[in-house]
Amino acid sequence: MAEENKGVERVTFSRGYDVCIMAIDGTWRRDCVLNAISDTDAELTVEGSIQGLNLKEFFLLLSSTGLAYRRCELVRVNGTEMDIAFVKGKQGKRRGAAAKEAVSA
Repeated sequence: MAEENKGVERVTFSRGYDVCIMAIDGTWRRDCVLNAISDTDAELTVEGSIQGLNLKEFFLLLSSTGLAYRRCELVRVNGTEMDIAFVKGKQGKRRGAAAKEAVSA
């Protein structure tokens, strides 16, 4: 049932959208095609081998200049297709706490 709700929120691209994945430390980079995306996850088709790459945490580069990106983790691999989840940062929690303190002061 959770899968049905997940599909409603996803935007699927008919021809895909060219993106890249890159290591957190910048040691590797692979071209990909973004097939579908939501607020919390995405589906990619990877060009080239991902064997031996550290996919525990990496960046999804949404622009060629690297100015639009998301921090990700691998969920599933099936051949050249990958499901990834976006990692939520702790920064949002700090902003929320600071905002609450400002309101209560």
